Amino acid sequence: MQIFIHYFLHFGIPLIFALIFYRKKWKKAYFILLLTMLIDLDHLMANPIFEANRCSINYHPLHTYYAGCIYLLLIFFKNPFRLIGIGLLWHLLTDLIDCMMTYSTCPSCLQNAPAIDLLAFIYQFFN
Repeated sequence: MQIFIHYFLHFGIPLIFALIFYRKKWKKAYFILLLTMLIDLDHLMANPIFEANRCSINYHPLHTYYAGCIYLLLIFFKNPFRLIGIGLLWHLLTDLIDCMMTYSTCPSCLQNAPAIDLLAFIYQFFN
């Protein structure tokens, strides 16, 4: 179920967002939102490239807190930069949700994650 939720958040929610907020240009908006998933190219720099229980937040260069601050700044510009910023922030939030789902079932799986303090804080806040 976690995989379904993760990919629905990556593909389904951006489609719904584009349909609601960019009715006349929803295809272009959705395409831009999908392009923001190129942020995951930074996973190719990791060794190993894929690790099942890895939390990408603050692990990969384009998934850091600093990168998130830059993405946040993009929403103050006009489109397409605003839409790119929204897509990148949504991507980080989606990955954070995925990390939280892993953490909620197996905290020890993420004990060495760079974002462990954030995950523990969020988990404690909601429980």
